[in-house]
Amino acid sequence: MNLKRNILLALIASLTLGLAPFKPEPHIWGKLKWIAGGANGMELMDYWDTFIHGAPWVALILFLFLLLIRNFKKTTDS
Repeated sequence: MNLKRNILLALIASLTLGLAPFKPEPHIWGKLKWIAGGANGMELMDYWDTFIHGAPWVALILFLFLLLIRNFKKTTDS
């Protein structure tokens, strides 16, 4: 697995799909605020939309975490 390439792809996906549409505010940010505010009026499609826009961010965090673990193992093994 080429972890650095996966991080780059997840970063590009996060900055494009993860934030689109950009105006008036990033879409994922609006959805997260809506959920934090109690999710009143949210329907199944809104949750699906949150998942679709949030998946690149979850992947990016996961790949960064794996890179951190890999680097930690390298330093402790030496």
